[in-house]
Amino acid sequence: MVITELQKVASQVRRDIVRQVHACQSGHPGGSLGCADLLVGLYFDQMTLKADDAGNKVFDMDGIGEDLFFLSNGHISPVFYSVLARAGYFPAAELATFRKLNSRLQGHPTTHEHLEGIRIASGSLGQGMSVAIGAAQAKKLNKDNSLVFVLMGDGEQNEGQVWEAAMYAPHHKVDNLVAVIDYNGQQIDGPTDKVMNNRDLGAKYAAFGWNVMKMNGNDMADVVKVLAEARAFSGNGQPTMILMTTEMGAGVDFMMGSHKWHGVAPNDEQLAAALAQLPETLGDY
Repeated sequence: MVITELQKVASQVRRDIVRQVHACQSGHPGGSLGCADLLVGLYFDQMTLKADDAGNKVFDMDGIGEDLFFLSNGHISPVFYSVLARAGYFPAAELATFRKLNSRLQGHPTTHEHLEGIRIASGSLGQGMSVAIGAAQAKKLNKDNSLVFVLMGDGEQNEGQVWEAAMYAPHHKVDNLVAVIDYNGQQIDGPTDKVMNNRDLGAKYAAFGWNVMKMNGNDMADVVKVLAEARAFSGNGQPTMILMTTEMGAGVDFMMGSHKWHGVAPNDEQLAAALAQLPETLGDY
């Protein structure tokens, strides 16, 4: 897809995010808005996904012959659900059930409700990269040349399991893995440099043996460009880590740049103000 079309999809996804969180007065809009461009760039442009002859998405848990995506920071489920629905895994109308009783769209993604597009339950921070490494190694064993992508938060880098995985992947030459850190500088308790300073994440991952790249995660052209470069680099003996700079709450001016909107739902007035900034491009559910 051309960049302008991807931007239109991202605008609709951002509308979906604020509407989902508003309707149940619960959820995580800030990080979801910040990561909308990345997930749209992946699912609508860069990932190879299974589809039938009519173009309808086909989902199975094996994922053989297609690229896989794992969401480690599972609290940003609103953006994941919206992108999956808009990509055709389930009807967009189901987004209206987000966080409601008996819904498949729980606050953190889960697998026991058999929601198309979801391969792991996530939200327990620190675990996603380990799962992605396992999936990537399984692809190598199966002689499957497709890639595995995983998204983590920068606050999530506080978790020790992340650093065990960071050592493991380069040592075992897991070079079909592309990891992304949402580098927005915010986490639930405040700025990351105040809660637990990550310092130079790029230097750390490079020292561990990763191919480190940088991306402006709120510039769709740069998202597509860097993802394509990461794909081209795969197979060279190193996993790739993309440090993705984003603005928490991107697209909604009063939500941007503060940890306040990590897990707070907009009221009616705030919803109207947010939607006024986000063009409806694919039709609201």
